[in-house]
Amino acid sequence: MRDTASLLARRLTAAGLTVAAAESLTGGRVAAALTRRPGSSAFFLGSVVAYANEVKIKLLDVPEAVLSEHGAVSEACARAMAQGVRRRLGARLAVASTGIAGPDGGSPAKPLGLVWLAVAGETGLWTAEHRFTGDRRAVTRAATMEALRFLARIVDITAPGTY
Repeated sequence: MRDTASLLARRLTAAGLTVAAAESLTGGRVAAALTRRPGSSAFFLGSVVAYANEVKIKLLDVPEAVLSEHGAVSEACARAMAQGVRRRLGARLAVASTGIAGPDGGSPAKPLGLVWLAVAGETGLWTAEHRFTGDRRAVTRAATMEALRFLARIVDITAPGTY
């Protein structure tokens, strides 16, 4: 995880991009991975750990209709979280995570290990659905790693050739 976060940090710094995070499933792990590195204040603005729906609504501007129609673990919610934290913190890019780590909470429609990630930027909004296996720790670790990788891919798209 450190290598991915370090590479991402170099890319963000070289491209002059700022990033923010909205985390539910990952519980602040994305922010922790990015801020472990000295100099992270050059690109990382902050994070909102929005575990409760009320926090998603109040701090990230996730519409109540998104939560009632699609649920907190959905593409629509991940999109709204990323857009909300980007707007609130003034970042050029924002990453969001939401999902079901277990051991409870899964259903046939939304099984344990289901994760939605979103990255919002000035030029677009990207989402990814994943199904990770393992216990709670394994799912949150895999989701954190994939959020960092996903963000790095979007940096490649939005600022190619700057690093």
